[in-house]
Amino acid sequence: MDRGPDSPGVLRLVMGMVAAGTALCVSGNHEQKLTRALKGRKVSITHGLEVSLEQLAAEPEEFRREATAFMEGLISHYQLDGGRLVVAHAGLKEAYHGRASGRVRSFALYGDTTGETDEYGLPVRYPWATDYRGRAMVVYGHTPVPEPEWVNNTLCVDTGCVFGGKLTALRYPGREVVSVPAERVWYEPTRPLAAPLRRDPGVLAIGDVQGTRYVETRSGGKVKIREENAAAALEIMSRFAVDPRWLVYLPPTMAPPETSRLDGYLEHPAEAFAEFAAAGVAEVVCEEKHMGSRAVAVLARTPEAAEARFGVTGGACGTVHTRTGRPFFDDPELTGELVAGLRAAVSDAGLWDHLRTDWIVLDCELLPWSAKAEGLIRAQYASVGAAAGAAMPEAVRLLEAAAARGLDVAGPLGRARRRAANAALFRDAYARYCAPVSGLAGIRLAPFQILAVEGRATAAEEPHSWHLETLARLDSPLIAPTRHVFVSPGDERSCAAAAEWWEGLTAAGGEGMVVKPVHPAAGRVQPGVKVRGREYLRIIYGPDYTDAVEALRGRFLGKKRSLALREHALGLEALARLAEGEPLWRVHEPVFAVLALESEPVDPRL
Repeated sequence: MDRGPDSPGVLRLVMGMVAAGTALCVSGNHEQKLTRALKGRKVSITHGLEVSLEQLAAEPEEFRREATAFMEGLISHYQLDGGRLVVAHAGLKEAYHGRASGRVRSFALYGDTTGETDEYGLPVRYPWATDYRGRAMVVYGHTPVPEPEWVNNTLCVDTGCVFGGKLTALRYPGREVVSVPAERVWYEPTRPLAAPLRRDPGVLAIGDVQGTRYVETRSGGKVKIREENAAAALEIMSRFAVDPRWLVYLPPTMAPPETSRLDGYLEHPAEAFAEFAAAGVAEVVCEEKHMGSRAVAVLARTPEAAEARFGVTGGACGTVHTRTGRPFFDDPELTGELVAGLRAAVSDAGLWDHLRTDWIVLDCELLPWSAKAEGLIRAQYASVGAAAGAAMPEAVRLLEAAAARGLDVAGPLGRARRRAANAALFRDAYARYCAPVSGLAGIRLAPFQILAVEGRATAAEEPHSWHLETLARLDSPLIAPTRHVFVSPGDERSCAAAAEWWEGLTAAGGEGMVVKPVHPAAGRVQPGVKVRGREYLRIIYGPDYTDAVEALRGRFLGKKRSLALREHALGLEALARLAEGEPLWRVHEPVFAVLALESEPVDPRL
């Protein structure tokens, strides 16, 4: 509005499109001022308003009334596509999205200012977009720029057409910007067009993660990150994490099922199946829970693909990191060998072409457990096993000698024998997951989900049956398969067969299984539940936990389950942003949040 050769014609076009339902329109500061002038209010006739008033004076009175009513009825901003897109004349900070007040309307019409004026006598605009961290894309204008440029998921499409620049539009949701040049300079600008705000998409800023923050996710709403948790995560990520350009996902924690009431069991598949059946889940998959270390593999087909998507130069084609973002191996050469082996397996299986991608992110377990956790095993488990192995047989011997002399030590002797047997079972439990490795010899990777590929966050889009079937194409000595069965949680026979399968896995020394809805489930449904075997739980709760099962039945799962849901939502958000080609800092926001949540006080045994 204003300054152009035919403001009444623009009004007729826009009013007609809005009436026909083919367009939406928000108010701007020029419309606000023109409306007041047409209603006889005292306004300053500047910045092209005189041109519009002169043109409208030649129009019929009825049209002026209709135009005034139309402009007066325009709202300050629109929230579209479920809140993913916000349109406002001068932009809108996240706290004002979807709200209605004088302050919100003022920001939407005039933007934010510093309170100063420049050498041209115009207000100095505060660069609100540089501080924006919202999930919604904000499209706006008001302050003309020479070229449209994305700044923190915002885009100014005012490219000064009336000043001889261009008319610009955004095609949503494809993020395609389309511009056509102006025919001529229709109005000389008071000041030169402002340079666009710029932020290097590959540069992370500490302000993105400091303090208490709320991260918007499309599957779990807003997730709060406390300041103290953010500080702990910043320490880990800045000192120990892999190159942040590869750090595009961290896996969530996982909760066990409700505590079993079966005699001698703390966890059993029956509770997991009942939980999913109650939530209306028609089919679940039970996947073998490999006793290894959680790993995320990020792989690029070529060095050129690594540079194009992740901004990594120097020939690197991927990484494998732990669930807290640390390098899996201290030796970069060993990591390089592992990445090369995985890329070769993906190439041999034809997955690059099958998935139409030049990069892939995999969720995996790296085996054996001792490959990463040898120090932990020695310090926390082997020391207990060695001490019990030395002390308990001697205690049994002494008590047996006392009994032979006629002393009544039946109670202590029975307990000592039981504890000696428990100690032996404890040593057997952790020893199953220890194996010698030398370099990559003895290392195997068990991928169980394709998290993302070019243009697709497959973790949120594809059923687990698709993931397992696709990954079954990998045929390499480096790859370990993930055994699994599909179950109808509402079918008694199906559940009984799966429980028997779990019993067989755990009796043979397996850790247990993970039960997941086959198709992505909405709402507060757990994305996965781990059901661990009786003997494996000795590693978690100690050698004698079977004597304290009744006391352990009172364990509280609420915090763990809440944490699992929040971290899962953040992980999916990171993958969606990655697949959509958003800048690194946007992908990192939910990734960092997962790491921050890991410092929340939750029972680590769950």
